[in-house]
Amino acid sequence: MRRRKRWSVMGEFVQLTANGALLGFMYAILAMGFVLVFKGSGVINFSQGELVLLGAYVVSWVLATLGVPFWLGIPLAALVCAVAGVLIERFALRRLLNESMLALIMATIALGSIIRGLMSLIFGDRTRSMPEILPTGTYEVLGLRFSALMVWAAVIGLLLLGALAWFFSKTKLGLAMQAVADDRVAAQSLGMSLGVVNATAWAIAGAVAALAGFVWGSFLGVDGRLIALGALIFPVVILGGLESIPGAVIGGIVVGIVESLSAGYLDDVVGGGFSTVAPLLLLLVVLLVRPYGLFGRPEIERV
Repeated sequence: MRRRKRWSVMGEFVQLTANGALLGFMYAILAMGFVLVFKGSGVINFSQGELVLLGAYVVSWVLATLGVPFWLGIPLAALVCAVAGVLIERFALRRLLNESMLALIMATIALGSIIRGLMSLIFGDRTRSMPEILPTGTYEVLGLRFSALMVWAAVIGLLLLGALAWFFSKTKLGLAMQAVADDRVAAQSLGMSLGVVNATAWAIAGAVAALAGFVWGSFLGVDGRLIALGALIFPVVILGGLESIPGAVIGGIVVGIVESLSAGYLDDVVGGGFSTVAPLLLLLVVLLVRPYGLFGRPEIERV
């Protein structure tokens, strides 16, 4: 009896941990766009949730309203959001390139409000459904049950990580973006165009936002609730490091596991909703112990 109970407790722990890891990949897809913007342009983007909402609406419009096939619709929606990212960088942020970080932050907050208002004006406030392209239901492996949607979201996250790793390590533009991230002044002195790098970073972030909108829109539906996902990005990117894409994946998995275990073990004890607070408590701990994240680099200033 005790042995069976012990296995039951262990099985519950493994199930919660695995579900949290899958949820973490969904968070990682959100965080990658944020990291790309900061890595390429040095901007802390407080409008990331609104960009994901934009991506979700565009994907839903292309697939459901226009009836474009999935294999063509997702790349087309990603292209539309990439163009939107370039336009945002060119007309909203490029003139503020040499301004203070506070000015850039306030600009992204204002940008988020504009995107939110435009989405409400164009698409209305009702919840739109994402076409059922990703499999639904559950998979069962070794007695553990997994949401099919979350499993495929993890697959998308891994493919996206691989594509970005190839881009940054094998292409001239990707290497230029890494050089700019390391030292913007030195990179500019070597002839690299900061405008091109910044625009590329926002373009890729826009495309990633379309994928994130597709995944989370399939999970939650397409409406203003997706904006709240922007707040969940910060524990992920602070834990992983603001400039690290692999760190975004590791941070997402850790945050997802913390949230899942908190929901399974602490919500009934502390009170419902503690699982939403747990990642923020983790954020505070990380800021106190290692403020530049697991894969971030400490800033050293010589006087």
